[in-house]
Amino acid sequence: MPKIRLSGTVIGIHDPNREMRGRMLYQLFAGGWDIYNSNGDQRITLSNIEAKILESDAFVFMPGATLEDLFKALSIFVGYQTLDPNLKGKAAVILNSDGSWDPLFSLLDELQRLGTIHQNYRNFLLLADLPNEVVAHLEKVDQEGLPDVGREKLDFAADHSFETPLPPGNRGNVCVFCSASIKDQAYIDDGYALGVALAKNDYGCVSGAGTTGVMGSVVNGSVEAGGWTGGSNVPHIIEIEGLPTGLSSFWLRPDIYTRMEVMIQRSDAFIIFPGGAGTVQEMLALLIFKQSGSDLMRGKPVIIFNRKDALHGVRFWDKLIDLLEPWCQEDLFVVVDELEELIPTVDQLLADKA
Repeated sequence: MPKIRLSGTVIGIHDPNREMRGRMLYQLFAGGWDIYNSNGDQRITLSNIEAKILESDAFVFMPGATLEDLFKALSIFVGYQTLDPNLKGKAAVILNSDGSWDPLFSLLDELQRLGTIHQNYRNFLLLADLPNEVVAHLEKVDQEGLPDVGREKLDFAADHSFETPLPPGNRGNVCVFCSASIKDQAYIDDGYALGVALAKNDYGCVSGAGTTGVMGSVVNGSVEAGGWTGGSNVPHIIEIEGLPTGLSSFWLRPDIYTRMEVMIQRSDAFIIFPGGAGTVQEMLALLIFKQSGSDLMRGKPVIIFNRKDALHGVRFWDKLIDLLEPWCQEDLFVVVDELEELIPTVDQLLADKA
């Protein structure tokens, strides 16, 4: 029988989502599905999430969205965007009967408007208000499959990692999470300027080792300014985007979760530059680690670059900050509005940590 992974956690007999979960379980069992996490007691981490995806044939996200639920749903969508073969033909349905997913949808709508998401996420993260609608979505995907995301693979592959020691005088590594798809030249120029600034201030630059958009420009700026530049990527994304030239160190990983893990391990601070669904996913991972007290993020500052978008008259990450407000204390991240403030903010936060 096909297996479905159900998100969410049931908190005692008075949990307001308990009845809806029971109705959902009935509909799925009646529809011929075996269910993982039916009791809501399984934990998913970066180290085991890919295994959970492999063992599942579809995914249902329940009402009462938590930060971890948002992370997992975005991870599925990013997998669709990057042609992850382990997600081929697997449906993801969100039961939003309580409206708890609305802030995420509002953010994704904004990122589509700003040009960092090119697919209609509503064709991939399928919305439902009632359990029977969830089953209808699952049946439709089973019969028709998922839409084409509009990306093609290149004749390019990487088969090994390599390492160059940090140079004398290195003050720490700053990981830049950002868009690989945005086409607005002003954003790309800002990315290049940040890469140059990191190198000139003796910071190593860690990235997702992409060649396009802001990600490619950050790498180019650091490399061309003589900086140490490290990055991590996975085979199925490299087949789409290739790898930049000039990396000092490269860590090949099998999936996007272990890719994030090594980037976090090798970094001392993080800048959330304008980006898309993948950047939001990475931001959520950082915050989940911080909130759990993980050694991976202990003492490592997170800076959101809330850049003004002149064309649309908004600050890029306002919707992300709104999304995070119910879950995050103010000391989990710092918001910076101007490009010129990023390096001084990194300086100050790392000095405070020391």
